Amino acid sequence: MENYPFYIGGEWRSGIEYDLKNPYDCQTIAKISRATKKDIIDAIDLAEKSKSIVSNYSVFDRQQILEKIIKGLKENSERIAYLIALEAGKNIKHAKAEVSRAITTFSVARDEVSRINGEVIPLDIVNANAGRYGIVKRFPVGVVLGITPFNFPLNLVAHKVAPAIAAGCPIIIKPATQTPMASLELAKIIESSGWEQGAFSVVTAKASDMEIAIKYDKVKKISFTGSPEVGFEIKKIAYDKKVTLELGGNAAAVVCEDVDIDDVVSKSVSGGFAYQGQVCIHLQRLYIHENIFDIVTKKLVKKVNDLKCGSQLNENTDIGPMINEDEAIRVKSWVDEAVKNGSRVLSGGNRMASIMEPTIISNCNHDEKVNSSEVFGPVLVLHKFSDFKEAITLVNNSKFGLQAGIFTNDIKKINYAFNNLEVGGVVVNDVPTFRSDNQPYGGVKQSGVGREGVKYAIEEMTELKILSLNPGVL
Repeated sequence: MENYPFYIGGEWRSGIEYDLKNPYDCQTIAKISRATKKDIIDAIDLAEKSKSIVSNYSVFDRQQILEKIIKGLKENSERIAYLIALEAGKNIKHAKAEVSRAITTFSVARDEVSRINGEVIPLDIVNANAGRYGIVKRFPVGVVLGITPFNFPLNLVAHKVAPAIAAGCPIIIKPATQTPMASLELAKIIESSGWEQGAFSVVTAKASDMEIAIKYDKVKKISFTGSPEVGFEIKKIAYDKKVTLELGGNAAAVVCEDVDIDDVVSKSVSGGFAYQGQVCIHLQRLYIHENIFDIVTKKLVKKVNDLKCGSQLNENTDIGPMINEDEAIRVKSWVDEAVKNGSRVLSGGNRMASIMEPTIISNCNHDEKVNSSEVFGPVLVLHKFSDFKEAITLVNNSKFGLQAGIFTNDIKKINYAFNNLEVGGVVVNDVPTFRSDNQPYGGVKQSGVGREGVKYAIEEMTELKILSLNPGVL
């Protein structure tokens, strides 16, 4: 068992400790020092002092720093993957994949540093402006506060840290209470990367103590990933700051007749049940054409029944624990409520401590929580449709709009879906759970504001400034 201090701008500090427990068996796996409000203020003040240094790093400097971080992640990938599995309850095979994705995220940032482009624009659009032109350039916004959730404790941190370094912004990370170890391991790597030490901190503080940082005038940009309830409250408090919110969803996919059914089934099982459904773009609703509904359902149930539940550290485990037993109890109660109101459980539906069985439900009313809210658990709700446009309308009948999938080879339907789905991303012939780390990622409605994805996050972490030139009077 390890003791983890937190990291404040180049200094490792200890404080009052709390026990970090394995979600599977509730055994203590580490002692984590809790950062205080004073530590938070110290981190922001150090970040502010370092702003002029990191904002003036050359493209070469930033690329070299990011390259060293990539090297450090590669060298420590096995250890970090094990810690992710241990703290997050993520299956070890998925934890290894997350480390690989984080390496990709930093690699994309390294490449994007040389593509933070401005432009030259003509200003002589009226006769009085003859000879004038403008040079538009991006400048780092200043101190960034990144608040991250438990479900991707390394890669979602990378999606805030990598673009901040690329843009030349100091950044402070507040990780989820249950998953601080991955962030703290990353801090060790960044500490030896050449990045100005005052320009990076990991504050393992209580969520309730972060309001002071959100309001602090030295923080210029907030990037939050988490629930809509918290996210929109942050937006309200941080009214004069730049804010990116990557929030929840109840992602859906539409399955048309002209598809490879086995491909649909395989991808739906992965999208619906990977990491116990604790993914904001996890496949929660599946709309299947009536002509293939029965065969798709039969194959889905068979494949889900073969999934193995158990410890996340076992390479053969498909379904590990949820982040804690309370969450498993909540998901089970939502399933039971749906059944009470007429829904039918086709597979799963049971709970063993913190493990919730992978569950498939049909005959579900639209307003049931498992269908209309974000279940954030291993539950997939099946619906039958006959008219494609009606299915698109049903997908849109949600307070969320993060991503949606469509399985078809009909270009007209693809085009209709792209133009009419109220989401931030449409995925063709795959589940909405697909995400590439260089794409613009984010949603509409209660799924958030702004976009992540390295290039787009860099844009969110910079401000445009124009230099207006009048050569005629030089």
